[in-house]
Amino acid sequence: MARELLGKLLIRRSSEGLAALRLAEVEAYLGVDDPACHTFGGRRTRRTATMWGEAGHAYVYLVYGMYDCLNVVTVGEGHPEAVLIRGGIPVAGEELMLHRRQGRRRHLADGPGKLCRALAISRADDGADLCDPASGLWIAQDGLTIPASRIVAAPRVGVDYAGEAAAWPLRFSWSPATGRDE
Repeated sequence: MARELLGKLLIRRSSEGLAALRLAEVEAYLGVDDPACHTFGGRRTRRTATMWGEAGHAYVYLVYGMYDCLNVVTVGEGHPEAVLIRGGIPVAGEELMLHRRQGRRRHLADGPGKLCRALAISRADDGADLCDPASGLWIAQDGLTIPASRIVAAPRVGVDYAGEAAAWPLRFSWSPATGRDE
């Protein structure tokens, strides 16, 4: 599922307006058998409740006490797997995203915390239906398909505590060759 999310649009509609990113970097977490996953070993907490639920919903959590991170629940009821949305390329509402990021154009949405700030995603969005535009936060397809040859797999970031699982090549990315979509 992580590879399939690359190139999709993550869209946020709010009272401020509409903003959208094309997903460029994601990272997979494989549930109860993955030492890097929040649900490793069958952990169930208030924070991870959404991961145990229906696929296609947002799992949003706070990291380092200051950054919200967005994940897409991928498997469904009782199978707590998710894909962390790590980065995106602005396609609509760039000025709004710049405003939310205090004018920081460089690296506007190239990390999970930056992406959430650019799109005003917070823990209040935990559980949002990412398949329903009425939720105000959704994923859409506009026909762009990323060829497998353009996708790079690499180890996950920031999960050294997970031992050898930190090196699993479950971070996927791509970038347009010309800076524009093909």
